[in-house]
Amino acid sequence: MPRVEAGIETALEQPPHIYEGERTAAISFPLGGIGTGSIGLSGAGRLVDWEIFNRPAKGSLNALSHFAVRAEAEGRVLDARMLNGPYRDSAMGSLVGEAYRSFGFGARRGSLVGMPHFARCGFDGRFPVAGLDFSDPHFPGSVGMTAFNPFIPSNERDSGLPAAMFEVRFTNPLHMPVTYSLVAVLGHDMPGQPMAQLVEAPGFRGIMVHDGDTPGDDPEFAQLLVATDADQTSRQSYLYRGLWYDALEVYWNDLNRPGPFSERVYPTRDDRGGMIRDRDGSLQAAHLTLAPGETGTLRMLLAWYVPNFQKYWVSPVWHFTEPSMASGRWKNWYATEWSGVEEVATEAFARWGDLRAQTIAFRDALYGSTLPWPFLDAAGANLSTLKSPTVLRLEDGTLYGWEGCHPKAGSCEGTCTHVWNYQQAFAYLFPRLSRTIRDADYAYNIDEKGEMSFRLGVPLGTRLKTERACADGQFGNVMLVYRDWKLCGDSEWLARLWPAIRRSIEYAWSPDNADQWDPDRTGILHGRQHHTLDMELFGPNAWLSGYYVGALAAAAEMGEALGDAEFATLCRSLADAGREHIDRYLFNGSHFIHQIDLSDKSILQPYRQAERSRRLLGAGIENLYWSAEHNQIKYQLGEACFIDQLASQWHAGLYGLQPIFARDKAISALRAIRANNYVDALGRIANSGRVFGYGEEAGTIAVAWADSVPRPLLNIPYAQETLHGMEYALGTTLLQYGLVEDAIATFKAVRDRYDGTLRNPWSEMECGSNYARSMASWGIVPAASGFHVDAPRGEIGFSPRIAMGGRFRSVWSLDEAWGEVEFENGACTLRVMHGALTLSALRLTLGGGAGIVRRNGEGVPARFEIGRVAFGPITLGAGDRLEIKADDLTLEDATDLETRA
Repeated sequence: MPRVEAGIETALEQPPHIYEGERTAAISFPLGGIGTGSIGLSGAGRLVDWEIFNRPAKGSLNALSHFAVRAEAEGRVLDARMLNGPYRDSAMGSLVGEAYRSFGFGARRGSLVGMPHFARCGFDGRFPVAGLDFSDPHFPGSVGMTAFNPFIPSNERDSGLPAAMFEVRFTNPLHMPVTYSLVAVLGHDMPGQPMAQLVEAPGFRGIMVHDGDTPGDDPEFAQLLVATDADQTSRQSYLYRGLWYDALEVYWNDLNRPGPFSERVYPTRDDRGGMIRDRDGSLQAAHLTLAPGETGTLRMLLAWYVPNFQKYWVSPVWHFTEPSMASGRWKNWYATEWSGVEEVATEAFARWGDLRAQTIAFRDALYGSTLPWPFLDAAGANLSTLKSPTVLRLEDGTLYGWEGCHPKAGSCEGTCTHVWNYQQAFAYLFPRLSRTIRDADYAYNIDEKGEMSFRLGVPLGTRLKTERACADGQFGNVMLVYRDWKLCGDSEWLARLWPAIRRSIEYAWSPDNADQWDPDRTGILHGRQHHTLDMELFGPNAWLSGYYVGALAAAAEMGEALGDAEFATLCRSLADAGREHIDRYLFNGSHFIHQIDLSDKSILQPYRQAERSRRLLGAGIENLYWSAEHNQIKYQLGEACFIDQLASQWHAGLYGLQPIFARDKAISALRAIRANNYVDALGRIANSGRVFGYGEEAGTIAVAWADSVPRPLLNIPYAQETLHGMEYALGTTLLQYGLVEDAIATFKAVRDRYDGTLRNPWSEMECGSNYARSMASWGIVPAASGFHVDAPRGEIGFSPRIAMGGRFRSVWSLDEAWGEVEFENGACTLRVMHGALTLSALRLTLGGGAGIVRRNGEGVPARFEIGRVAFGPITLGAGDRLEIKADDLTLEDATDLETRA
């Protein structure tokens, strides 16, 4: 086993998951279910970004919504304050807001910064659980908050609960009993004319805010609920209604008065007569008396139910949409599972302990891994996108996504294939949801010729015609079908998709393909190729042809499994030819390239029949791609060193496909990217695009040119940007080829930029916030363990690529289960934490000698082979453990990281 000193010391030091001081300034930690929207928890404990009304809402507050705490003893209040840490937002006011409440009116009033709050707040940010630690010399006792929403791999149902769950822990340091109160104020800033309604249900009590006059099928129908299961409670259905700042003044006086809150009820808004008053709010309090030295916890739930999604956008003109694309309405999936907010709360409180335990078990297993911290930080933090408004679930359960989020709307509709192809989180953690993307694409995004739109129209069944097929999206999709099939083993599912999959591959050489990708069946793309950088390349290039080769190789295996032997043979021969061409002609001695003569205008000639473009509709391909001033074709790579030149190999390596690139040349290309594209101070380069890093921040830019190769005069779009999903794909590929320190450095550069000071650690950006491509970061987890999955054969396997002091530990996940794997002292231990796993064999680094297999300590008959241990099918349930021990079980393929002395 090779050993290296970790070249990046902080990668192996105490994990930096505790955010304090200035590192809390940009935090908004999303709390919500998959496809339900979310509420953000700021680094100071404020409730921000109320994105629960079926669209993004960055910077939004819900009136005076907040938590507060109070301590009282012997009939007097010892202290009361907002459960917030120091304010680190703009002192000038927010640019988001209405007149007299925005910029130029001082620190945002809705933040309650003007009210007493805690002097210090530390934020433990190990997604999916936030932990906050508050302290102040004036408050008698320590206060901690745990906030989460259920996140249970392979259990998308419970992970789709529309609620945020809060636990607040108090410790009494005094020599007398102290009564602590947790106070939750819920604002009424929601559609319609909301009113407060008391809810008394078995196991909890609270206040629901809703408009009783809005029909249940109306898009503005909404229910919000604040509730607690504490034994001692009090409430105010309404805060005081008055002029100016009366509501907050009276509330503060009530908070500083000992004993339970006195109820306050007003008529509904219809009876208010139009007086100018502060926004309404409702107060739910929970009380707990602690003896000296005792610790106790109060629980509070915020739940929502906004069931009817109204499509609020019209697809851009360049998509040539049908008229029906201008509107549409459907139910959110969660509205088919729960009938209202009270039912959500009933289940949340009834199952609180179980949901909490399973969520924290996943958190602890993930962050208890031996993976270097930059890997864990990137993998875990970007899971937050699953709970952000980037992700929707349609009524039938189909997963649908934006690319990211504008402040008040989604950014770039339609589960865009060439962006979502990068995400690995759904595929491994919620595979059934991942398959719904494939189902929708091959049902609705492909025509009779095999051309695929790269954006999915909604409502489902509406054809959204993008300007042209996208090469990396169309062929990447085939590789993802292969991945999802290997993870689930459902060959009937694969057979249903197969005719469309086959048609999508045949489109490469179809005479109906106006972009003439591969008309002569060479295994290489030669024609006009649209791609994720939003323009087209002309001519052979290793990047997009790599996707084509990967798709052909995947199709060959899938075709064989389904009995389509003739097509499988054709695909395999084309894949072999493509590999050979890339190896011989598309490697320049340093890295893989795009082969084109930029001065040859005639290259554009064959594509006049495919002129349409979203950039210059009707303007003609020459105006779009030819610069007469520079006598060059624009927006091409040429011999550039491109960060994604090996992206197809990243996919192939994760899914167990045959390598696309020769190993020695792939390593050379990776080293070239590190030498040319990695910049240790981004401020030293000129970036005319979007700025995701600057000054002394490090990162890997998309495109760079060595001094020895010609540089185009008009760049491919986004060339100088740091595109995080591509950075993660690169970092994972570096690990796959044993370049461990470079992999760590690549991941660390991204996460250092998202340290909470300037950028939110749980909202990486590209074309909007909460960007889907960044979910590529989860790929580092299966890559680090060398996770092999072949569910159709009942096999999984592990070949760790890194170790820590001769030990490896990490999480694994697939269709019906997740768990942990650990290697130590010649033994491999597999634990199932949730679900059930049926195995016939386990692939490991074995020499074929003798060994033993134990299930929960009892021996299991097994056959040891080279690289594999086989046994009769075994089903492991939650809590079960399978141990394999053999003298020749090694971690010889792993690089052992050692910290410097």
